[in-house]
Amino acid sequence: MKLPKVAAVLGLSLVMGLSLASEADARRGGSFGSRGARTYSAPPPTKTAPTQTAPVERSMTSPQPGQPGAAAAARPQAANPMNAPKRGGILGNRLFQGLMVGGLIGMLLGHGFGAGLAGALGGILQIALLALAGMLIFKFFANRRRPATATAASPMSAANTSFRSPFDVQQPASGGYAPAAAPYAGEDFAVQTSDREIFERMLREVQEAFGREDYAAIRERSTPEIMSYLAEELSQNATRGVRNQVSDVQMLEGDVAEAWREGDAEYATAALRYSSRDWMVDRESGAVVEGDPNAVTETTELWTFVRQPGQAWKLSAIQEA
Repeated sequence: MKLPKVAAVLGLSLVMGLSLASEADARRGGSFGSRGARTYSAPPPTKTAPTQTAPVERSMTSPQPGQPGAAAAARPQAANPMNAPKRGGILGNRLFQGLMVGGLIGMLLGHGFGAGLAGALGGILQIALLALAGMLIFKFFANRRRPATATAASPMSAANTSFRSPFDVQQPASGGYAPAAAPYAGEDFAVQTSDREIFERMLREVQEAFGREDYAAIRERSTPEIMSYLAEELSQNATRGVRNQVSDVQMLEGDVAEAWREGDAEYATAALRYSSRDWMVDRESGAVVEGDPNAVTETTELWTFVRQPGQAWKLSAIQEA
């Protein structure tokens, strides 16, 4: 029995909505930069970022044989460090998405999958695509629920933290820092309160400099590698004729996941949860084209900082939590 046309329309709308949701979520996402010898090792979970964070996905640091994550790092990465990682895999292939939509439309109209894909592979692919569609639907509603969960978790306020800054230090049961991700990755050291205050200030300054397209300010606070990735994103915005506005960056909660030395260099990875206003405007007219300048959003990321003797901390990696 054929389904009514309205069911087909609803099915098509759902598939298109999932695809659009993926595109929206992908903006300014991703994982890029360098964490020295720990670039391809996952930072330990913290109170601010309690789930395991994936290793850096795009880096100029070459993985050494035998390092954790070296095999995955050897695989080609997508061109855009900010948004490509969220669209990886077969479901990110637009040709496959088009075929899947065509097959589902054919099924919903009662013509069978063959009408949508010219008879290719028949019932086996029907079952596989239905399973993939179910996975997309599950992921879509799970992502819709996630912001509310993060908000309900309640930030750590100034009243219940031992620091003036909302930073804390990850303390495992042994009383020291979280263990290094691998034994070759350097000696751990203690991050001071003054360092944590610098991390909080740099979070705000780098974000706002990005919104102003202030290349000089970004360069002063980041490594050349991070500068190149952020400059690439700004260049892509300019090509599209838009500008990314960022304002009211406020640190809500933070803790240091790990800190270690490699030769003369010192590295520290901090989990940061912050709120901000983030939207896109047309470069010519100033009209809002994406986002809401009045909406405050919350984000959790892991930022890694590096410094050489006698020099200031610089941002060297950003990872999605």
